[in-house]
Amino acid sequence: MSTTILWADDEIDLLRPHILFLEEKGYTVTPVMSGRDALDEIEASLPDLVFLDEQMPGMSGIDTLKAIKQRHPQLPVVMITKSEEEHIMDDALGGKISDYLIKPVNPNQILLTVKKHTERARLQSESSTMSYQQQFREIGMQIGSLRTASQWMEMYRRLVYWDIELASTDDDNIHGIFLDQRREAEAQFCRFYEANYTDWLAGRGEKPLMSQTVLRERLFPMLDRPTFLIVIDNFRYDQWKYVQPLVERYFRVEADEMYCTILPTTTQFARNAMFAGLMPSEIERKYPQYWVNEDEQGWKNQYENELLDENLRRNGIGIKHTYNKVLNAQFGKKLVDRLPELMQSRLNVIIYNFIDMLSHARTDSDIVRELAENERAYRSLTLSWMEHSPLLEIMKALSERDVRVVITTDHGSVRVDKPVKVKGDRGVSVNLRYKQGRLLDYNPREVFEVKEPATVFLPRRHVTSPYIFARGAEFFAYPNNYNEYVRYYTGTFQHGGLSMEECLVPFVSLRPRG
Repeated sequence: MSTTILWADDEIDLLRPHILFLEEKGYTVTPVMSGRDALDEIEASLPDLVFLDEQMPGMSGIDTLKAIKQRHPQLPVVMITKSEEEHIMDDALGGKISDYLIKPVNPNQILLTVKKHTERARLQSESSTMSYQQQFREIGMQIGSLRTASQWMEMYRRLVYWDIELASTDDDNIHGIFLDQRREAEAQFCRFYEANYTDWLAGRGEKPLMSQTVLRERLFPMLDRPTFLIVIDNFRYDQWKYVQPLVERYFRVEADEMYCTILPTTTQFARNAMFAGLMPSEIERKYPQYWVNEDEQGWKNQYENELLDENLRRNGIGIKHTYNKVLNAQFGKKLVDRLPELMQSRLNVIIYNFIDMLSHARTDSDIVRELAENERAYRSLTLSWMEHSPLLEIMKALSERDVRVVITTDHGSVRVDKPVKVKGDRGVSVNLRYKQGRLLDYNPREVFEVKEPATVFLPRRHVTSPYIFARGAEFFAYPNNYNEYVRYYTGTFQHGGLSMEECLVPFVSLRPRG
């Protein structure tokens, strides 16, 4: 089916050569001589694109434009004008018209405009597919040769770019090729992490930026002015890239980094380690009053502010700071009103739990499952939340002040689809991506196994209490009610284990554009 174009101009006969040119290119063009005729034709057969002369007798081009947008706000309209008046350009930039051309126009101008507004998505999709195909072999060769965390971070950046870039294409074949390459990268990354994780924690080899060091090495040197640390729980790097254009309306990105989370990649372990600047077993030993084990009653992250206090003190930083956890929109709006007060502190920590709540809701709610049925939809929900959240209001207000803003997280999450059977007693942890406890029964080849928790600075509850971690898109399932369990959790977003999505997370520093 050819693209249909409506061209409204009171001197349409003079444009016959242009119309013939477009028809020779395969387009269907309907010419009309007035704004009223244009509206009638749009209602009779909605075209793909409208060319609209600005200066027509009777109903002007501007009046016709307003009438079109009232009924069909998404219909692309290109205004053709004899003048270069500023309001025409303003309307174009403001989105009232899709584009504008200055008379006299030439055929190639017209053709380019048509392609831009009717074939852009297809052309971009084809271009993305071709570009990825050209890089497929190079990416595949690199995946097998990566030896450092920084190299893996760059590879993950590249894969996230292609994940987002290819999301708009309908080519199932290219999606399948990319998914296979992504899975191969995930498998290689897990092997890399397992081979190096213990050495990193022991201080051997090239140690990357990690949960327990990221504040000391990155945040603390920034505290020469009011700084806002915004921790979005469960915020993946691809979600950051999706919302980055929105953030860049108000801020310049000074540094777009990643750091490696510790294991397990859960809030109890990773975020406590981040704020404390210590590994979990070190927190338990040094500050037992601030550590709550899994088998103990109590909220596992209720002492984050106290752990941050101790971290600042150990590093000789005596500054005034605040800690705010946003659990609902009402409290988030109150923070906007409190900004003058917060500006009196050198460091302000703001925790947002929305994305973590979204991932849990997606597990438990059929409606949310449908809204976030895949990676692309999950990212879109994140962007939609950001656009309408108090967080954006806070960032708008901060963009007018002399501040630094850091956006980061404690861990990411991964969409799981491959069950791995485990057995254990009632004391085994309930997380789907890691297990810890007595009498664990599992196949060692199917998990990342840590028999001695002390080697990775994790608390040990019993003499025979190893930790095991799921890799990639795997999750642990018990043999009892196995099929029902697998059906319920397959396709959900989980964290606690080992994957690029969970372990390589953003640490982004921003400065206001003004």
